[in-house]
Amino acid sequence: MITYLNGRLVEKTPTSLIVECGGIGYDVRISLNTYSAIGNEESIKIFTQFVVREDAQILYGFKDTEEREMFNLLVSVSGIGPNTGILMLSGLSPAEIAQAITSEDVDTIKSVKGIGVKTAQRVIVDLKDKMLKFEVSGENITSPNNTLRFDALTALVSLGFDKKSAEKAINKVHKEQGTVELLIKDALKVL
Repeated sequence: MITYLNGRLVEKTPTSLIVECGGIGYDVRISLNTYSAIGNEESIKIFTQFVVREDAQILYGFKDTEEREMFNLLVSVSGIGPNTGILMLSGLSPAEIAQAITSEDVDTIKSVKGIGVKTAQRVIVDLKDKMLKFEVSGENITSPNNTLRFDALTALVSLGFDKKSAEKAINKVHKEQGTVELLIKDALKVL
């Protein structure tokens, strides 16, 4: 099938692109993460997944192969269709989804519109073993800096704080050096 498109960006909206390749304009559905990553370049390469349904044939586009692989894993779960997969990738990066699945963080997965507790649990059960093989080339979640932030965020969420508010507080007070405990204490002062 169509693995990628390499052509001229004709039109860009937060949910779709039109890419001209060889005189043909392809309508490609994208996530917000892909929208942000593309920028305003005239010549682009976008990785794609072609989905054929009973009523439509849709081309989904991704900034890299990792995002496309995560999309394919998500839509393999019963109850997650292509539109929900794109919605998940719009709200969370592939690294965040992988981390939520491996740490069995139901709340992060169900924070996506349209996903309830049972679907979030099904995503974790179906994909947990597959996440061990999943490699994300973007932001390395296990680097010392990110581990510190992740541990602090996990602690604040387990204390009952909203994930987005906790992330803002951590970003506001985070320093390159320090411990998780200090980061949590500083974040609590801001919250």
